[in-house]
Amino acid sequence: MACGQRLINVMARILLFGEIVGKLAAVACWVVQPWSVLGAVFFFVPDFVVLYQLFVPSSQWLCRVFTHFATDNQEVWLTIDDGPDREDTPRILEVLQQHTARATFFVLGERVARWPNLVGQIIQRGHQIGHHTHTHPVGSFWCASRARVRRELDDATAVLFSAGAKVERFRPPVGIKNIFLGSELKSRGLNCVGWTIRSGDCLGRRAEDIVSNVMRQIRPGAILLLHEGSSVPQHLRVKVISLLLEALAARGYRCVLPRIEQLRAGAFAVYPAPYQGLPRPSVTTGSVVD
Repeated sequence: MACGQRLINVMARILLFGEIVGKLAAVACWVVQPWSVLGAVFFFVPDFVVLYQLFVPSSQWLCRVFTHFATDNQEVWLTIDDGPDREDTPRILEVLQQHTARATFFVLGERVARWPNLVGQIIQRGHQIGHHTHTHPVGSFWCASRARVRRELDDATAVLFSAGAKVERFRPPVGIKNIFLGSELKSRGLNCVGWTIRSGDCLGRRAEDIVSNVMRQIRPGAILLLHEGSSVPQHLRVKVISLLLEALAARGYRCVLPRIEQLRAGAFAVYPAPYQGLPRPSVTTGSVVD
């Protein structure tokens, strides 16, 4: 872990150094030949590299992101973002209990402040609480100052502690990172968790299609990303999770909470695939149907 974090710190410095060198090289090229193509390459290519590391959830240079876990069994990790929600959370807890499933709820500090009792219910049912920032600043987190990143981390941590939760796992909003995130997480003992399969439950499709798409991609050790609350269309709230648990059980999968030593970082994650023109798996079995 420590060796990996040192490597990430080195890579972050390389990104910054590359930005500076690229801009200087571009200026030098343009002095010799104004607006040359080579100068444009030096100027813009480092920017694209940095943007990739910021906005691609599974990228590893700025922060070590766990995208799957090691297991020899039919096991997956169910993670649920954007709660707690006074309507959805209690219903999700009931569904999880029906299937003897465990999940990690990556919650928002400002929502925990409104409904702190829900955090206690999640923990009492044997589930885990994760950190998902305080305000979910999806539009500005990538360019936030170090002070802003610290506030997002510390304000949520304080609220969670008051609600009885001590967190060790963090997920940035929509997987977007920040150049200061890696060092700030390390100093707080937080591990960054991404996903293997993003369900797409916020996109407003049919619940059956969403579950079928997840089951098409399922494999042991996968981290599944789902949501609760207002970020999910009303007709999909809780229903997707319920149908997914049924489909997983039919395929012999269990939803577990992996230990930290099981977590693995990878370069790629699986995203929702378009359905047009593709055979659709059965919701209950995952087998391909017409």
